[in-house]
Amino acid sequence: MLEINQLSVDYGPIHALENVSLRIKKGQMVALLGANGAGKSTLLRSISGLIKPHTGSIIFKGQDLKTVKAQAIVSLGIGHVPEGRGIFPDLSVRENLMVGAYTRNDHSEIAADYQKMLEIFPALENRQKQEGSNLSGGEQQMLSLGRALMSRPEMLLADELSLGLAPVITKQVFQHLLQLRKQGMTLLVVEQNANLALKWADYVYVLQHGKIVLEGEPSNLGSAADLTKAYLGA
Repeated sequence: MLEINQLSVDYGPIHALENVSLRIKKGQMVALLGANGAGKSTLLRSISGLIKPHTGSIIFKGQDLKTVKAQAIVSLGIGHVPEGRGIFPDLSVRENLMVGAYTRNDHSEIAADYQKMLEIFPALENRQKQEGSNLSGGEQQMLSLGRALMSRPEMLLADELSLGLAPVITKQVFQHLLQLRKQGMTLLVVEQNANLALKWADYVYVLQHGKIVLEGEPSNLGSAADLTKAYLGA
């Protein structure tokens, strides 16, 4: 479904990504591991069109996304849950969710999907009129995920879903991801927690200083402690 070839992104003299290549099959959950500053978020932002690469290609279902605008990439079937949740703090829960459907015009189905989000994330149902800034961290993460799902993506990019969340909330969020995978969605999940990645993902890539330094199925990569010590800077 997604094929990235020799992708490089520069911020002035800084090489954020250098010749990164990866493949993701339809229906997979792929985890991208790396320490802070490794280039994980830059890679996701490049896929979703928020950053334009210097060189390389990003092929989604046979189409090169390199020159496609971000809003058009959403319409092609890619949803993005950004690092830090990225909700609109002054908009209500309902308004945040409806923003996710801005590329759609199937009003009856949008209404049905909105109700589905409240079923998937019941913590949001009683907070529909509350501003996003009044939600807890876990609720904001669920809102951000729900907003992305309102675009009906075929592939979801999720950036650091566990960041700042209690373990019990993190487990709930990842269980939602597993359910989406069972329904056929393809997932690329950026994660610093090696234990989470090795437990849930079908395949893992490890980024270090903008380069892929390790990849494979979790069962072939050793322990989370080994990964953390060798590659993740902890």
